[in-house]
Amino acid sequence: MKIASGIEMLELQVETFGSCLELNPTLIWDDETAILIDTGTPRQLEQIRAAMDKAGVSLDKLKVVILTHQDLDHIGSLPEILQESGGGIEVYAHELDAPYIEGKLPLLKGNPDSMAWQLESLPEAERRKLLTLVENPPKAKVDKTLADGQKLPYCGGIHVIFTPGHTPGHISLYLEQSKTLVVGDAMFSVKGILMGPHPQSTPDMNTALRSLEKYLDFDIQTVICYHGGLNRNNIKDQLQKLIRK
Repeated sequence: MKIASGIEMLELQVETFGSCLELNPTLIWDDETAILIDTGTPRQLEQIRAAMDKAGVSLDKLKVVILTHQDLDHIGSLPEILQESGGGIEVYAHELDAPYIEGKLPLLKGNPDSMAWQLESLPEAERRKLLTLVENPPKAKVDKTLADGQKLPYCGGIHVIFTPGHTPGHISLYLEQSKTLVVGDAMFSVKGILMGPHPQSTPDMNTALRSLEKYLDFDIQTVICYHGGLNRNNIKDQLQKLIRK
């Protein structure tokens, strides 16, 4: 889905726990480079390639992948993308989540212990398949670590906003030129309503809610939630209501 000139919200489909879900990475580009924010689940490279082709951006133009955080459905296809590129892509993430992405530490949520209650509800064949994945999660080297307040000189300027809570190193990204906020999993959206952090998947809700206050420093016209997609409905008012809660 086109968001603005040089910004596309990808709409990846994934079957998980017996249902079909949509994930929404963000693709941004200009004449010089293309950047992908988050990479879906494992084995979604061809969906990503097709979505980029539809937007008129070839995979070989991709120069940077920015990860909002370490969760499996955000880092999943990263190794495939890097392998396909032959080494021409740099990976960015916050320093607190980088060790998990690189496999130096086990993923906080995508591991057999944290997912035990979900695994138990699955049929045996599906349970074994998912268990194999979480026991051997995707990993990749983080080339550059990002910090709060940093501005990346791509596509009109990308502001890094440190928004911990969902994970220790969760970040959001403000695209200055289009006044678009990419929130990762700091919020989710349902039928045009911003719902704040998802309680079941956010270990530190207090910190996650406080993180939302940082958004008020920016002039935001559009929000892209990884779960729930596009939201343009009275963004400032919605944010203030969430913060007051």
